[in-house]
Order: sequence, then structure tokens, then C-alpha cells
Amino acid sequence: MKALMKTTKAVKPAEVEKKWHLVDAEGLVVGRAAVVIANVLRGKHKTSFTPHVDCGDNVIVINADKVRFTGRKLTQKMYYKHTGYAGGIKEVRADKVLGGRFPERVLEKAVERMIPRGPLGRQQMRNLRIYSGSEHPHAAQNPEVLDIAGMSRKNKVGA
Repeated sequence: MKALMKTTKAVKPAEVEKKWHLVDAEGLVVGRAAVVIANVLRGKHKTSFTPHVDCGDNVIVINADKVRFTGRKLTQKMYYKHTGYAGGIKEVRADKVLGGRFPERVLEKAVERMIPRGPLGRQQMRNLRIYSGSEHPHAAQNPEVLDIAGMSRKNKVGA
């Protein structure tokens, strides 16, 4: 009878093995890169994925200021925020954000909106580190390169 029983093993937080991944975002399409990064942060690429446990890996993104949009999204896509006051909604175009002081926020917001909301999602977002330049201070973790551009020809603009 034991051969017929099928059980699903849930991973406990102490049993999770976290790796480090490095993503070079130069020339990558924002949405396509964000999907892959969000799946790695959640741990959906692992066979031991458990939805209620942070079993994802750490992700380092470099060159986040060189991400690309397809079509006319660069000039037409709007990012909204609210000041908290009545009538206090503010909007800014994607090209202004990429050319502004914090260009890495474009990719950060894209990934953040693909992660579930709540305490677990906030914990998973803490495993994401985004840098606008090509330098990062995490060389001691020996991150393995995650080649998003090589996964599909659509993931990179101009490839």
C-alpha cells in the first residue's frame, strides 16, 4: 500500500539552501528580465519550491540603468505615486525615471509588482540588490551568472 501513497514534502526554512545569482541587465527588456528575476527570488526554479517559505535565491543586478523598453513604452509608460494629500497623485514618464537620479527603480518596481504582497514578499524583495553601474560589493559571495539574454532572443533588444 505504501507504493500508492503520494506525499508532497514541504521545505522548512532551516533546510533552504540559498545561492547568489548575478544578472547583467544591459540591453534587457524590462518586463522579461523582471519575470525571470521574480521567479528566482521566489524560488520557483527549484524542485523544492514551497509557497509559504522564502526558498528563493539572492539576486544581484548590475547595469540596471541600461535596461530597455520595447515599442513606445519609453515615452508613454507612466509611473504613479500619491503624496497622501487630496488630489496628490503624481505621474512621471519612464524616460524621466531612467534618466533621473535613481534609474534602478524601473526594474525594482517591475520585479516588486510580480512578487506577492505581504510579509513573505517583503522578505523576498530584501534578497534583491540592484545597482545602476557595473560594480557591486558582493564579490565575496561568488555569484553565478544568470544569462537572461541567452534564454530567448526576445529578452534582449537589438539581439
